[in-house]
Amino acid sequence: MKKEIKEYNSINNKEFLNIIEELVNNKTVQEMKKYRQHYETSCFDHCYMVSYYCYLICKKYHLDYVSATRAAMLHDLFLYDWRVRQPERKGLHAFTHGKTACDNASQLFDLNQKEKDMILTHMWPVTMQFPKSLEGLILTFVDKYCAMSETFEVLKSRMFMKKAFRYAYVFFSFLMIRF
Repeated sequence: MKKEIKEYNSINNKEFLNIIEELVNNKTVQEMKKYRQHYETSCFDHCYMVSYYCYLICKKYHLDYVSATRAAMLHDLFLYDWRVRQPERKGLHAFTHGKTACDNASQLFDLNQKEKDMILTHMWPVTMQFPKSLEGLILTFVDKYCAMSETFEVLKSRMFMKKAFRYAYVFFSFLMIRF
């Protein structure tokens, strides 16, 4: 997953790229690169990968892959660091950012009702709003999958580093005792 995120520019699927071209070239959407989403993954990279997987799944099952791809690219279009308390924001980020993203995306792009619903409801089951479409449900699960992959990738590397340091400590302790 980490490799895929870093190489998202190498996705060579012309149809996918055509669908999101207007979105990813937008100045406001580009600002998503400034905000971390999950550990080392930017909000933009996260949305890009969610969008790509939604595109693949919805296209394979003959669903509305265009709406799914667009909504997925915009599903986290909030421009703030959610880890920092925002006094002007009412409610917890997990419960409110779907509406914020939908409002921001609606101001920038002409979204259809399915796209709006997908963005609003992508945090189910954290929020009580259930997606109205199968594409929305797919976005919800792909979002969770990508978030978990991004998180586990970092945790796995940190765990490896801890083991490496532990073994290095034992090795150097052994060397110190011998000499």
